[in-house]
Amino acid sequence: MSRLSRYGAGPYTEQNVDPDSAFRSILCDKGFAAPGNSESPRFFADLNLNQIIEAITAPKQEYDLKPFFRAPLRDIETVRYRQEVMQDLQNQPLMTHIKTFSEGMAKVRGYLKMAEKLESDHHRKGWVLEASVVYCSTLSELSQGLTDSTLKSRGLLSFRDYLNQYIQSQGFHSLSTDSQRLKSRLSQVKYSLLVQSGKFKVKHYEGQPDYSIDLEQTFNKFKQGNVKDYMVRQPAQTGMSHIEAKILEFVSKLYPKHFAELDDFHARYSNFTDETIKSFDREIQFYVAYLEFIASLQNDGLPFCYPKVSTTSKGVYLRNGFDLALASSLANSEQTIVPNDFYLNDSERIIVVTGPNQGGKTTFARMFGQIHYLASLGCPVPGSEAQIFLFDEIFTHFEREEDISNLRGKLEDDLIRIHEMLEEATPNSIFVVNELFASTTLQDAVSLSKEILKRVMELDALCVWVTFLDELSSLSEKTVSMVATICPEDPAVRTFRIARQPADGLAYALSLAKKHRLTYEQIKERIP
Repeated sequence: MSRLSRYGAGPYTEQNVDPDSAFRSILCDKGFAAPGNSESPRFFADLNLNQIIEAITAPKQEYDLKPFFRAPLRDIETVRYRQEVMQDLQNQPLMTHIKTFSEGMAKVRGYLKMAEKLESDHHRKGWVLEASVVYCSTLSELSQGLTDSTLKSRGLLSFRDYLNQYIQSQGFHSLSTDSQRLKSRLSQVKYSLLVQSGKFKVKHYEGQPDYSIDLEQTFNKFKQGNVKDYMVRQPAQTGMSHIEAKILEFVSKLYPKHFAELDDFHARYSNFTDETIKSFDREIQFYVAYLEFIASLQNDGLPFCYPKVSTTSKGVYLRNGFDLALASSLANSEQTIVPNDFYLNDSERIIVVTGPNQGGKTTFARMFGQIHYLASLGCPVPGSEAQIFLFDEIFTHFEREEDISNLRGKLEDDLIRIHEMLEEATPNSIFVVNELFASTTLQDAVSLSKEILKRVMELDALCVWVTFLDELSSLSEKTVSMVATICPEDPAVRTFRIARQPADGLAYALSLAKKHRLTYEQIKERIP
């Protein structure tokens, strides 16, 4: 059965295309990728993911990539589909082919956008012709580049097949042949411009000498090596002055057949770009932007890996992980990143992080959320080895300024926020909670925290809970204690290592008291 394919608009687009086998999206193996969200998820600010996504997408504003980074995947096969593409693109020659393709498509878009603003009819059609020439050569070069590359990902293999079928189609062949032939024909147009006082004439070129060459040769003898350039650079003009437009009008009358061919070309090929290839050009930037973002960190020796992903096993782990936002902010400084590990086995679900302030607890919590979110996008995550659980939602509770407009106290606001989270959560959710109930009494904080953790355990959800309450770390077999460690020789020095060990807040307090000679025995010694 014959139908109009996605090979562009026009009378040459009649093709036979299998809708089930045709390539649709480099971001999704099951059809077109979801457009993503226009707004950042609620947890982005708490996990500093807003900073990460901003840094990734900033160099490629024209592609509007943020919606792709705001749409976590719920399907393991699609995650793996993206991981495969990422791994293919880490081959530098292939990445070079993709970047060359993107540069060509950017030029095509620029020419077409400029053409829309031009008033002169033939001038506009000339830029559409130029865009079509660049378009055809760009796709032909990409096709050759993909053919020469060793591809393993389903996405790029499928796109290569689609692209090869597209450029071998009669429609593309006609576009490529006609655009090259017409450009060659128009390049042969020559004319003479006779300028007189207040008027000019346009005539056929009849072999008159080019006086600009004579002038250049005459003054060439005055050149004295490298000298300062005093030429004034005029801003680039995309349109024509009324005089230039009139000259073009006269030239078109001198060569009516040539410009009739330009009119005919525009009528047949004005909408020559293929929608699927245009989508690929935008979607492939998701991978390029992320890989470019992490490249400098990798060059600094920080590891990235492709995590194992599961929707059933909550036995998660990470080796040599780090906070990506922090690493990015320290990229040009002399400060080093301290990597950390974690793992949850069997029935373990909740990591309770305790230890001294400024010891890296909050950074560790953010890292836990970040690696789960980035993995759900199909991206490599900070670390040398990882396995993550594919969540349905991330809920975070971090300290925030009181909103005087809601007339609620800090404790009431905390309770309302955590209640809303628990109401929405499912067993497939992830909680990241940082210093909850720091504003209330110790007794109330312990009681309320235990009640909330009980609800989280009943859900069987994964959770990282940063707290100053040591007793929360040993509530049940589902809780695991991790501690921000200090330098044994100097308890005031943080190592920023988060170790899996029993909570030792009292031991830390005692060592700190000893350092400052404030233990009972030390104070007693100083009393006469």
